[in-house]
Amino acid sequence: MSFISAREHGAKPGSGGVASAQQDAIDRRERLRRLALETIDLAKDPYYMRNHLGQIECRLCLTLHNNEGNYLAHTQGKRHQQNLAKRAAREAAEKPAQPAPQKRAAVKKTVRIGRPGYRVTKQFDQTTNQRSLLFQVEYPEIEEDAKPRYRFMSAFEQKVEAADKNYMYLLFAADPYEVISFKVPNHEVDKTEGRLFTHWDPDNKIYSLQFHYKNKGLEGGMGIPPAPMGMVPGIPPPPMPPPGIRP
Repeated sequence: MSFISAREHGAKPGSGGVASAQQDAIDRRERLRRLALETIDLAKDPYYMRNHLGQIECRLCLTLHNNEGNYLAHTQGKRHQQNLAKRAAREAAEKPAQPAPQKRAAVKKTVRIGRPGYRVTKQFDQTTNQRSLLFQVEYPEIEEDAKPRYRFMSAFEQKVEAADKNYMYLLFAADPYEVISFKVPNHEVDKTEGRLFTHWDPDNKIYSLQFHYKNKGLEGGMGIPPAPMGMVPGIPPPPMPPPGIRP
């Protein structure tokens, strides 16, 4: 072993002995320090800080270093790497879970063909003294395998006219027809079995809905004068049916 190689391995000049494990560790740290000086930009290191005494401090491990080479050798060491792993695990645990992105359903574009024809009949059940309304809506051009839908809507949900708490709206919808609505008295609907039912006739394409008002919601009991026979209070006159639909 030459004199220069002996000095590089930490051996005494002229000894020519094999480097010990401690000398190998020193040499390995020196090589890591030189490599770090060439590849690592300290300006981008969030834990690198120079204090008022001119010493370099690792803000992660709270250690002091005399020069940049010593600091870089520290960053490659076991202690600094363990602290980095602990911080990453803590930040991952504290980070709130991000909700999974919701896939938006494709908006179905339907060409409306106008309003359907309909009939409204006012009825009275003498056995229970309940008034009821029967709606029959015709959908001759309804989409295949589709079924009409309905729902009651409060007067405060619509924006077409001034809200009136004495009335509510009954809506019917089926593609490709426009949604139609009926303005009916806002009394409590009897939803017990047999008092509210629907029926879809797939042969004649007629959707029927009948509902009864509870006794306390009768027109006479609410101070509303009874309507003439065949007329339903609050229901607009039927519109002209589209071409091809019988009135």
